[in-house]
Amino acid sequence: MAEIRVNPTRMELLRLKRRLVVARRGHKLLKDKRDELMKRFLDVVRENRTRREAMERQLAAAHRGFVLARATMRPEAVESALMMGSAPLMLGLDTLNVMSVEVPVFLPEPQDAARSDVPPYGLASTSGELDGAILALRGAFEGMLSLAAAEKAAQLLADEIERTRRRVNSLEYILIPSLVETIHSITAKLEENERGARTRLMKVKDRLVERAVAERAERERLAGNA
Repeated sequence: MAEIRVNPTRMELLRLKRRLVVARRGHKLLKDKRDELMKRFLDVVRENRTRREAMERQLAAAHRGFVLARATMRPEAVESALMMGSAPLMLGLDTLNVMSVEVPVFLPEPQDAARSDVPPYGLASTSGELDGAILALRGAFEGMLSLAAAEKAAQLLADEIERTRRRVNSLEYILIPSLVETIHSITAKLEENERGARTRLMKVKDRLVERAVAERAERERLAGNA
């Protein structure tokens, strides 16, 4: 692992130690966030599976209704009924915060729900099977909105999990090892400098002692000659 290029001083050592503490704390928080996001994501996926199965059953029932309608009505009558315009479907949009992820929530407008029981065509020229199929599709509309929002939530959560995983790996395998290695390197360098300084001081002390001894011996010799 590459070291971080800094001056091997005690100030840099202290700064790197503080940075290492912050990095380890952030690593733990990100790991906890990743684990919680995974739990939420799995819950959403399981819920999506249930909603999708229910939606497929509703759409299958509507499809059977259209098949029966085509069997009991003339093709041009079915096409004419389906070509009739209807009131526009209005949506409300809201957001929900899930672990700092803003997921959408689609809401049908109340007036659309009130009109959902009335087909857009006259009932005199259509069969009950077609009416039931149209109403089944309209009944599935709210479920489609819920499923779409849940699918988008799963996608956003998956993206956030991937971003968090990359950050965790970056801290765990790049930044923290680099900080640890740099701290060890600076510590070893400072200890080596300290040993060198201690050795130089001992040599200076020895020279001073030798000089003092020599001067004392010289004074004694001069005193003896006098």
